[in-house]
Amino acid sequence: MLLESPTQTLFYTWKTYRCAYQAYPGDESKIPLVLIHPIGVGLSGNFWGRFCQEWYQGGNSNPIYNPDLLGCGNSDMPRVTYTPQDWAEQLLFFIKTVVKKPVILVTQGALFPVALKLVQLVQKQPSGETQWIEKLVLSGPPGWKIMTREGSPRQNKLRWNLLFDTPLGTAFYRYARSRKFLKSFSIKQLFENPNSVDQNWLDRLEKGAANLETRYAVFAFLAGFWREDYEQAIANIQQPTLVVIGQNTSNISREGLKETPDERLAAYLNALPNGKGVKINGRNVLPYETTAEFVQAIAPFIREG
Repeated sequence: MLLESPTQTLFYTWKTYRCAYQAYPGDESKIPLVLIHPIGVGLSGNFWGRFCQEWYQGGNSNPIYNPDLLGCGNSDMPRVTYTPQDWAEQLLFFIKTVVKKPVILVTQGALFPVALKLVQLVQKQPSGETQWIEKLVLSGPPGWKIMTREGSPRQNKLRWNLLFDTPLGTAFYRYARSRKFLKSFSIKQLFENPNSVDQNWLDRLEKGAANLETRYAVFAFLAGFWREDYEQAIANIQQPTLVVIGQNTSNISREGLKETPDERLAAYLNALPNGKGVKINGRNVLPYETTAEFVQAIAPFIREG
């Protein structure tokens, strides 16, 4: 199949917000993919550009929907403490009103909780409602200890009010979006090969962080509003789920420092009722750093009936 190109950036309204997405046309008889991008300085749906190209160059034909979460990319950026529940509600509305058919979720890193909340929303629908989630693909989900540790709403609010939502927080964000910081952080925390932190990656992040309003989603994430014990929620996922772990995956948070890639993968597979797992080359941003291998790893799972 020839490389598909997205339409121009498209928009829909959720609640009172203008939200953006890109759509890659494909074989309408195939289950569409909905991509959930990571949260970070300069990140949005732009994270998935290489993946989308490689998906079609690899001969796959599923349509792809690549939304910008509220607070990111070309979507509106209100000054709020974003939670996985907020983004899950946005995505369920997007799937129901824009995609209009069941999808396969492909989520990156610590945005797995958004997919979890989305699965829970679908599970709470009245019987007879469309089951909108067919399968899940988890790229580099967080360490098991991180995902099963209770959060502290009080501490989250304190971090937000006393640090992030202040002039000091704004000053930090101005520094964090500098090319020097972005390169250093990417090498230390995200990529296996320092040479993979290329001009394309840094240009995307710089452009994505040019608007200071992008800081609210990043700060809500850093403050910890996504943190809670998700163990039972993971155990309740009935959909087939593929966990993809990098051979050199690492933890940004301290809780999971002693966890090996094999231990992380085993923990997820032990908890998921219908889970499969695979390890591939790379570290923490597999769809970008080892794109072709990532596509090859997930394509058979997506094609399965």
